[in-house]
Amino acid sequence: MAVKPSQRWREGVAEEAEELAAGTLDPECAHRSMLFPEPMIQATDAVLATFETEVTQLSDPTDGQVFACVKRVVLALNAANERFGGAAYETDEREALCAYIDQTLTEHGIDIPALAERRGINPHEITDAWRRW
Repeated sequence: MAVKPSQRWREGVAEEAEELAAGTLDPECAHRSMLFPEPMIQATDAVLATFETEVTQLSDPTDGQVFACVKRVVLALNAANERFGGAAYETDEREALCAYIDQTLTEHGIDIPALAERRGINPHEITDAWRRW
């Protein structure tokens, strides 16, 4: 099952806190809690949970239904990103979110390369029409 990027972010923040408490990390090198504040992680979790539910409910979906689901998750992530100053999702986070979307769809029987080919785009471009992060 696809692991939400937000779960990894939360684990990274906890790991950093443990290292700080143990004295094995210089406080000047600690940055994860600033990069991944809990409200941002929670907002992302909520968006991805809704996406998972929608994908699970797809039964022999048309391309239009799949792309509608992708559009909704991307627009919701856009809104979450904007709530945090437009900088919640940097390069690594964007890549992780896109990989998560792809993996979740794939795990539910969606052939991403075939879906993209029918749309005339590359598989890594399925979020591009709506993504602002």
